[in-house]
Amino acid sequence: MATVLVVEDDPNVRAALIRELGARSHTVRSAGTAMDMLREIARNPPDLVVLDLGLPDLDGAEALKMLRGVSDVPVIIATARDDETEIVRLLNAGADDYLVKPFTAEHLGARLSALLRRAGRAGPVMRLAVGGLHIDVDRREAALDGRPLELTRREFDLLAYLAARPGRVVSRRELLAEVWHQAYGDDQTIDVHLSWLRRKLGETAASPRYLHTVRGVGVRLAAPAAPEPETAPDVS
Repeated sequence: MATVLVVEDDPNVRAALIRELGARSHTVRSAGTAMDMLREIARNPPDLVVLDLGLPDLDGAEALKMLRGVSDVPVIIATARDDETEIVRLLNAGADDYLVKPFTAEHLGARLSALLRRAGRAGPVMRLAVGGLHIDVDRREAALDGRPLELTRREFDLLAYLAARPGRVVSRRELLAEVWHQAYGDDQTIDVHLSWLRRKLGETAASPRYLHTVRGVGVRLAAPAAPEPETAPDVS
């Protein structure tokens, strides 16, 4: 979808934003200071910046001014300052939109998508199809053979990640890093979610259709094999 630079000095808030934006298929980079932000933008310009105002090295308004000196990248201000005069000043200084903390991931995602559309930088609608399995990543909807699947957020993320890599064996370590956004974790967590996902896909580990466990390696999602055509009996 898009590359988003999250500029936030609070590690917990930063981790939550990275997790939520990553779950929406965005590539997320982060910075904890204004200087780190400027270095990131100079090295590899993002498609959009989410900028917190309470940075340790520079006031957010000054950071925005410096950013605008080097880039026209769209900027969403994240602020706890619910002050109309301050917000108007920031918009006039070059911000494209703002959110007042606390805000939900859905609210941020909607503002981000709208801003990318206006900037002409939104990627194509991402739809995946593997056999009878159809996934609309933007809408976060999945269906199997035309029947909608009721999935939890994590189940959807897991299924979409595997469906984007059909036929490839994905390791548990990769799933932990890319779906759970954790460097380390318990494989049992993945196994439990795979079990729930299999149940909703109408299959089991012993009789898989889409989700195939490769022992000691990981899991592979692939379309079910087509049935062998019946051969006519030999009447000669």
